[in-house]
Amino acid sequence: MKRLFFLLFALTSLIVGAQGYFTPSVNSPDIAKNGAVTFNIKAPGADSVKLIIDTRVDTLMKRQGNDTWSITLHDLESDLYMYYFVVDGMKVLDENNAHVLRDVKSVMNTFVLDPQGDCPMAVHDVPHGKVEAVWYDSPTLAAKRRMMVYLPAGYDDSRQRYPVFYLLHGTGGDETVRLEQGRAAQVFDNLIASGNAEPMIVVMPNGHTDTPAAPGMGPDCNEQPTFVHKQWMEGTFEKSFNDIVNWVDNNYRTRAAKRYRAIAGLSMGGYHSLYISANQPEDFAYVGLFSPAIGRMDKGKSNIYDNLEEKLVTQFKQRPKVYWMGIGKDDFLYKDNAEFRQLLDKNRLRYTYHESGAGHEWANWRDYLVIFTQLLFK
Repeated sequence: MKRLFFLLFALTSLIVGAQGYFTPSVNSPDIAKNGAVTFNIKAPGADSVKLIIDTRVDTLMKRQGNDTWSITLHDLESDLYMYYFVVDGMKVLDENNAHVLRDVKSVMNTFVLDPQGDCPMAVHDVPHGKVEAVWYDSPTLAAKRRMMVYLPAGYDDSRQRYPVFYLLHGTGGDETVRLEQGRAAQVFDNLIASGNAEPMIVVMPNGHTDTPAAPGMGPDCNEQPTFVHKQWMEGTFEKSFNDIVNWVDNNYRTRAAKRYRAIAGLSMGGYHSLYISANQPEDFAYVGLFSPAIGRMDKGKSNIYDNLEEKLVTQFKQRPKVYWMGIGKDDFLYKDNAEFRQLLDKNRLRYTYHESGAGHEWANWRDYLVIFTQLLFK
């Protein structure tokens, strides 16, 4: 009897303790119907608490009572946001918000703001596609590699063939980042459901050929994220890209022709998109360069990068349907992109240019994806 009593007592204590452990100490972030967002943190004894949200400068929070610090932002636009706190100089996550994302090695809290119910990055009541994590054979690299594939709603229930959009990531990313920070699946679901985009297959490969998959998703389960890779902009990925295209065409119901293929990427992925499409002018009718890392390659390491001007002239003679460039006016790559546009202008090569505010950041790249996707396969 005594043993049963102590067992019940211990179990009750465990349940009560667990309930207390998982009960938020404050509500954060507290999102009002009008879009105002209040951040709260309990930091007793702190002298200073700051909110760091996306690329904003430090925002000082105000003490509320003895141990709670708070701040309310009223000017945030509908989007995905990443943030953390700095308490007396130390980075602290919001323990009351279980939603976190990784940016290279930095982990931050996240939330989606959608007060009007029309944010393309939010989940809406529309038919949803699905995302598959697949491993493909790359004969060029003599390796198996991982990529993510978005299939539009209705794919499994039809015999229809679909156009393909190859969507590439930046230097700090991998095959998962366009889905996580980029909210790509939500963007495609919403644009397709509204009729603003054609149903399409979207392929998101890993652009770093020195690693087969996102950190922890490959054979080395304890691999740590890194910004610096042995192979990134030296031609290896570009030369092996047809392995991806061939695998996709052999494993999905694609429309395997130039007019049904698009390629776009951000930063390093924009750079990859530029050179892949320039070296294969017969393969891609739609090209999107989102803050492309033009001029940042390891020159002289690959003939992929030779004679770019000549290759561009050949590419445009074959009339790509859309050649689109977007960059923020404060982007550190702005000058390089301006010089590239001068090259296009000198040769009278027609393209679409979109300039936005801010710099090299996800808010711009998510917007560019929304804009560019609506131009495809029309």
